[in-house]
Amino acid sequence: MARGSKSSYTGKQKRKAEHIEESYEERGVSTKEAEKRAWATVNKSDKGGKKSGSGRGKKSSKAPSRKGGKKSGDRKKKS
Repeated sequence: MARGSKSSYTGKQKRKAEHIEESYEERGVSTKEAEKRAWATVNKSDKGGKKSGSGRGKKSSKAPSRKGGKKSGDRKKKS
């Protein structure tokens, strides 16, 4: 598989990356950088492209998507 090819990803992963990319673009990130960040998040959460076969499924982690707000400094203010 050539670098950058998205053929081994599922439809759900592709949709997830598209939504993440749109979110970054709304926040003012360039299109190219938004795409890179979106796929990095999908790879981190789903551990890369899914491959078929018995026993090869992996669970997804939501940690990378939760980390986003904390990383940028958006914390709840203590009252």
